[in-house]
Amino acid sequence: MFEGCFTAIITPFKSSGVKPEVDFEAYSRLIELQNYSRVAGIVPCGTTGESPVLDNREHIRVIEITVEKAKGKVIAGTGSNSTWEAVEMTKYAEDAGAHASLQVCPYYNKPSQEGLFKHFSAVAEAVDIPIILYNIPGRSALEIYPGTMARLSDEYSNIIGVKDATGRPEVWKDIRDACGKDFVILSGNDSDTLEMMRRYSTKGVISVASNVIPERMQKFVDSGLKNNFEIMEKEHIALKGFFNMLFIDTNPVPVKEAMNLLNIPAGGFRLPLCETTQENREKIRELLRNLELM
Repeated sequence: MFEGCFTAIITPFKSSGVKPEVDFEAYSRLIELQNYSRVAGIVPCGTTGESPVLDNREHIRVIEITVEKAKGKVIAGTGSNSTWEAVEMTKYAEDAGAHASLQVCPYYNKPSQEGLFKHFSAVAEAVDIPIILYNIPGRSALEIYPGTMARLSDEYSNIIGVKDATGRPEVWKDIRDACGKDFVILSGNDSDTLEMMRRYSTKGVISVASNVIPERMQKFVDSGLKNNFEIMEKEHIALKGFFNMLFIDTNPVPVKEAMNLLNIPAGGFRLPLCETTQENREKIRELLRNLELM
């Protein structure tokens, strides 16, 4: 049910600054691009969607529009470091018709593993839709341990998988060993997708790159799902520089810069994120030319 390329879609703003308006018209066009490219699904309001700076009204509206217009699965980012907020936002997403919820590891307040278990348990008990955990220690300052994931998936049938962005093969192995073959593991980094699919039976990626090259990323992941890893490896080598470029500045700054250079309506940023340097912009432009996108 949850396999393939899922686009971690950006949220376009009409300008840059403290609180520029969300460009909902541009957002609808971005979903049309994803539909045309037949990606497996869309993940609104994640890290790439600048969810920390969206107010609740905007957050809910972005999810509603995604559900209304997307042809693939919608995995709504509704996590928070506040359990009550994660519960309420996930209820809204379920009511809106989202197919699943992406639940980030609570950030900043650094709970214990028992606190994490209780946090995710509260969300799982509040809704029926599937829940995909989001393991991203680079932003949350702690990990969801594989044993905690296994405990959660054993206790709650709707906790079905994880988006893992640790970048560490030993973690991928431990998750697979602890949680079993049916637990869905999705790559949280485009650059990790080949290795995760080839060695750890992961089902795909929640992709930043597919904001720019959705059709190519879907084909890339499809090769892995068909065990055509030779083809997948050649494409990985071709795209490696692009994958790395997406993180020369804080995500989603580089991907939005790339989209704007290609006249894909990504718009501006909400502070504290802002435009990248001119030097980085030229590097992005050069990579886009190398991929023959410009």
